[in-house]
Amino acid sequence: MSNIYRKTIKIFLIDGEPTGRMSAELSNWTGKAYKIPRNKIKDSIDRPELSGTGVYFLFGEDDEGNDVAYIGEAENVLSRLNSHLREKDFWTEVVVFTSKDDNLNKAHIKYLEHKLHQLAEKIGRYKMKNNTIPTLPAISESDEAEMEEYIINSRLLIGTLGHNLFEDKISTNKDELDQEKIYFIKAARGADASMVQTTEGFAVIKGSRFADPVANSFPPSLNKIRELLLEKELLIIEDGKLILTDNRVFSSPSTAASIVMGRNANGLTEWKNREGQTLRDMEGFQED
Repeated sequence: MSNIYRKTIKIFLIDGEPTGRMSAELSNWTGKAYKIPRNKIKDSIDRPELSGTGVYFLFGEDDEGNDVAYIGEAENVLSRLNSHLREKDFWTEVVVFTSKDDNLNKAHIKYLEHKLHQLAEKIGRYKMKNNTIPTLPAISESDEAEMEEYIINSRLLIGTLGHNLFEDKISTNKDELDQEKIYFIKAARGADASMVQTTEGFAVIKGSRFADPVANSFPPSLNKIRELLLEKELLIIEDGKLILTDNRVFSSPSTAASIVMGRNANGLTEWKNREGQTLRDMEGFQED
């Protein structure tokens, strides 16, 4: 990786604990991020920057366990967050972006709100809770260039603070993937799937076919995962086949293989590349 892409991020634990409030800064950047649990909003009166102009992200889950987010802007962020405590119940924490040199004005934060919301919708990892699409204000060319840099840095810090809101999904086009890193399963009851390993886990690729029905010995805990995929229409029956409608990341290769095959499976040996080499072979796993 070229040095131009390397960044130094300073994270400060405001409350001295990893589950409390924290701030994050990039070297040579005037922006600053705060990550604050919902139950610490009232305590944040001690952060004067939060009473200024900024853009913020409310994060939580809906009743179905889906990640949800709301993007907003305010000239007094802390005041707005206190109003959200009364008005919005889905969120459990907020990430706020301000400026250390107070150079963000109303047009800037409206621009950031619009562009960041547009980007989050396009990537589609989180369900957006904004009722209306933020409007795009007119700003100067120089301000636009500055705000685009702000967006790049905000995306980096959001990910560093634990939210993949702006992380591009893996490609569903096998022609765009590294062919040597794709693994396959073709097995009984119609199982015919492909998988790639990502930094998030083991991603079974959209369009994969899952075994149907499952084996009688299929563990109830794994069957619940399949049932949830069916409920969310991530698995659908099409022409008598059980098809995955979007990429789905699993925490282990064995979980991915078992869900695909409808039975207990060792993913290290079931997933194979085009040359027939197993995941165990390629990653150098040793037998115990």
